[in-house]
Amino acid sequence: MKKTHIAMLVLIVVAITVLISFTGNLTTYETIASAKQKDGKFVNLIAKLDKTQPMEYDAAKDANYLAFTAIDTLGNTVKVVYHNTKPTDMEKSERIVLKGKMQGDHFECKDILLKCPSKYKDDAAAASKAAQVAGESSSNGGYTSADSLAAKKSSY
Repeated sequence: MKKTHIAMLVLIVVAITVLISFTGNLTTYETIASAKQKDGKFVNLIAKLDKTQPMEYDAAKDANYLAFTAIDTLGNTVKVVYHNTKPTDMEKSERIVLKGKMQGDHFECKDILLKCPSKYKDDAAAASKAAQVAGESSSNGGYTSADSLAAKKSSY
C-alpha cells in the first residue's frame, strides 16, 4: 500500500471516531414522564414553574436548598430539588430547563436555565423602532426627523 492510502485510512478512522463522540453528547430534552422512565440517568427537562404549588426556599435557614414543583407541556408535575441558591427572577421566567436526574419521587437538579420573555420582547420593540427610524431617514434624503425639521426651518 502507498503511504497516501494509509494516511487516508487513518483520516477516515479519526473522522468516524470524532463523529461517534459527538453523537454521544447530543442534548435531548425530555418530558417528565420520559424522565421518570430513565430513573438515575442525566436528562434535560423543559418545564415551567407551577405557581399554584408553594416554593420552599429560606435563604436564612439554608441558602443552598430550593424545592419547587415543575409542570411540563403535557401537564405532568414533579417536585424539583436544587442544592444551590435560587436563580434571580425565577418566578418571572416563562420556561425553565432543568438539568439533572430523577431520584425516586423527585428530580434532583444540578443546573437551572431560565428563559425570560420580557428581555426578548423589549429587544424586538427596540429593533422595530430602529428600523422605523431608519426608514424615515432614507425617505427624507438621508436626514433624520430632527435634521429634516432643521433643514426646513433654515430654508425659509
